Amino acid sequence: MPKTKTIPIFPLDLVLFPHQLLPLQIFEPRYKQMIDDCMLSDKEFGVCLSHKDMTVANWEAPYNIGTIAKISDCKDVDSTSGNLIINSSGRSKFRILRMIPPALEQPNDYDPISDEGKEKIATLHEKSGFDKKMYIQAEVELINEIEEPISLKDWEHLIDLWKKKTAFHALPKTITSHELDHLLEQYDLKTEMPTIDYVHSLCALGATTAQELQPILEANSIEQLLERCEDLLRT
Repeated sequence: MPKTKTIPIFPLDLVLFPHQLLPLQIFEPRYKQMIDDCMLSDKEFGVCLSHKDMTVANWEAPYNIGTIAKISDCKDVDSTSGNLIINSSGRSKFRILRMIPPALEQPNDYDPISDEGKEKIATLHEKSGFDKKMYIQAEVELINEIEEPISLKDWEHLIDLWKKKTAFHALPKTITSHELDHLLEQYDLKTEMPTIDYVHSLCALGATTAQELQPILEANSIEQLLERCEDLLRT
């Protein structure tokens, strides 16, 4: 039976893959509460791409598939703001089974950065009760990682597609093969022993929007992953 758990959900304008690092600066009151709660429990939260066309309690809703992030360290930005800096890394993928809306709806004209916006949320939170959660939670089931290996032939094919796409988008400037190889070295993508993590990183390097990476995250077999990577790197 798939393992299920209830976790905080952090919708972001990015896709986090398993084993990737994710540093974040936390300044919104609802996510400060979320990180405080995480630090008191198992230090985990779910990262999902935010869905621009769907909402939960008037906040941007998450996509259905995301990745659990594990906090490795957390510290204050300074002694006065209360803002936090965290370092985390991707763990297991998950699928949302049931959304748990936050206690607060997003106010009209809400600005999470301004003092006025922060005061507005603080007032609403006080009225609702400080024990209520301002952030989205969800019951999720964990998704097993793809275990099939990546062949060197398939990896070299993806590298070739990435080079052609990168060179095309650089026009009219000409990028040499040596320059492209150097770029791959900078991102630690020169290898003869490719893994799923290498494929994820190459797609992230070749994507122009976070939305392009969501189908890569959602792939559930090596065949599906390679097909979706080819589609991304051909565009």
